[in-house]
Amino acid sequence: MLLTCALGLMILDKYVPATEQVRTALSLPLAPFQYIVSAPIQWFDKLSYLLSRQDTLHQENMDLKAEQLLLKAQLQRLAAIESENNHLKGLLQSSQQIHGRTLIAQLLAVDSDLSLRQILLDKGSHHGVFLGQPVLDASGVMGQVIQVSPLTSRVLLINDVKSGIAVENARNGVRSIAMGDSYSGRLRLANVPQTADIKPGDMFLTSGLSDRYPPGYPVGQVASVAHDPGLPFMTIILEPSAHLDQSRQVLLVWPAKPPSGREK
Repeated sequence: MLLTCALGLMILDKYVPATEQVRTALSLPLAPFQYIVSAPIQWFDKLSYLLSRQDTLHQENMDLKAEQLLLKAQLQRLAAIESENNHLKGLLQSSQQIHGRTLIAQLLAVDSDLSLRQILLDKGSHHGVFLGQPVLDASGVMGQVIQVSPLTSRVLLINDVKSGIAVENARNGVRSIAMGDSYSGRLRLANVPQTADIKPGDMFLTSGLSDRYPPGYPVGQVASVAHDPGLPFMTIILEPSAHLDQSRQVLLVWPAKPPSGREK
């Protein structure tokens, strides 16, 4: 029955012009209902679009942040490589001034005991490293080898309490022994008379008297000079020239003249 009515209405709509006017008249009162019915669908479509767009923007934001972090990490790595290259250039320049064989070594470890000032290098007896061998960096003297294994070696830094280096004042030639101070990380000059001509800012170099360190290499700069009338000697503190807590590459030196003695 319904099917027959539907077919009849379709035939009337096609062949009877008056039905167009009837359909137009009926569409006006039905329009608000059509809007009411379609509005939730449109709102849902808009909400779905906004949520989808928000997810897309959130993902793009996360991707950009990840890319930014990656670029920052790459920049830091490039800065580290540049710093390492500059340090290596400094070592190579220092090696050209030394009369004898040299070898660049890499820092492997730092002693965890804060009272000790020692480092471990990636070169050992297999590379010709020997006990008492001097170790430098691009800025000055770092220390000497105190233990050797086939592939590694241990270095006593100049600011260790057991270290002592024969030095002389670059300004006037006053000689002394620079002793290490493990706690402050600095050096102090031993047994310097109160009358000695030593001033803050003076640079002390290796004297070469012990044949252990090459002569003329920076050891430290005078940071302070204290005169105590009740003491026979001055208290003189040196700031090490070498970057003892920063250098990752160091220079192992084979002096042109074989060492005849050993410093502490």
